Amino acid sequence: MTEAMLHVRDLHAYYGKSHILHGVSFEVRPGEIVSLLGRNGVGRSTTIKAIMGEVPPHGSILFKGIEIAGRKTHEIARLGLGYVPENRDIFPGLTVRENLYLGQKSTKSTGRWTMQDMFEIFPRLEERAETKAGVLSGGEQQMLTMCRTLMGDPDLIMVDEPTEGLSPMMVEKVGQLLERIAERGVSILLVEQKLTIALKISHRLYVMGHGHMVFEGTPQALMADTAIRKEWLEV
Repeated sequence: MTEAMLHVRDLHAYYGKSHILHGVSFEVRPGEIVSLLGRNGVGRSTTIKAIMGEVPPHGSILFKGIEIAGRKTHEIARLGLGYVPENRDIFPGLTVRENLYLGQKSTKSTGRWTMQDMFEIFPRLEERAETKAGVLSGGEQQMLTMCRTLMGDPDLIMVDEPTEGLSPMMVEKVGQLLERIAERGVSILLVEQKLTIALKISHRLYVMGHGHMVFEGTPQALMADTAIRKEWLEV
């Protein structure tokens, strides 16, 4: 079996005195799309914030064989871990092109992705390259955030709720972009509410409930497990 790119073991996290994550364990292998599913408030976003060092983690987080639990966020990013937060963290006063340039970790590096790659994957960004990012639609801002993260040439990208509030057409485009990213050998950890997109593009899925994992398996296995879907996913 291929060694995991990201290996999380017995991860606990707290907000103040509230114990949010209760021994979360999972892994993401090279070039794999793994979705983290569950209802709001079960700890999915906290999991990736703990991995990224934005919430103090308690437990083991191995990334490419290196223990990153307790490291600073910028150190973790430099190791090749990309993070696309839920709030579409763009620089609204800068143009699309300037936002993309800011994603590069080094002007000298020739990574997997170029500016032209971004424009080919999502032509709308090229059309709006000199436009201030703040006037883009929500979907365009989401694509820009993801493309800017790719410009840093990550080996694994964690994406938090990328389709939230998007039109069905933009949801489809986000799904296509994620598949293109994985085709280039980049691993993806996707936090997603929409079961349809997660089932369509994921190699494996985890379902969270109340701060711990309640299911791990393939999309087919989840579709066959009515009890898990009913208890932990359906509204």
